[in-house]
Parts: sequence; structure tokens; C-alpha cells
Amino acid sequence: MYTEKELLAMKKEVEDAKTSVSELKGQQTAVLNQLKNTYKCPSIEIADAEIGKARTKLANINKQIEEHSIILEENYNIE
Repeated sequence: MYTEKELLAMKKEVEDAKTSVSELKGQQTAVLNQLKNTYKCPSIEIADAEIGKARTKLANINKQIEEHSIILEENYNIE
């Protein structure tokens, strides 16, 4: 059996947890709205897919820059 003090402590923990959940839901809503409004992504999953595409494009661009740099160095004897 729990004492009154223990029950009150548990009640406070539950209330604090509810408050935290509400705050996190508010933050989640704000982030989702920012994704929609700023980046035109309706969901985190779509944003994640777009990030993957952007990383692939960036890797390809970096590869092209490296290849062209090597060609320039070879053609103009740049060290």
C-alpha cells in the first residue's frame, strides 16, 4: 500500500509527464509547420527522402569538381 505522500508524488510525476507530452506535441507541430511552409515538405518522411536526394546530388557534384580539378592540374601543371 502506498502512503499519501507517495501517491501525491506519483500524481505530480504524472502531471509533469502530461505537461512534457503537451510541450513536445507543440514543438512537433511547429517543426512540421516549418517543414511545410519553408521547405514544402508535408511530412518528415518526405523531408528525409529529399535530404537523401540532396546528399546524392552533392556527392555527385563533389565528384565532378574533383575530376575537373585533376584535369585542370594535369593540363596546366598545377600542383
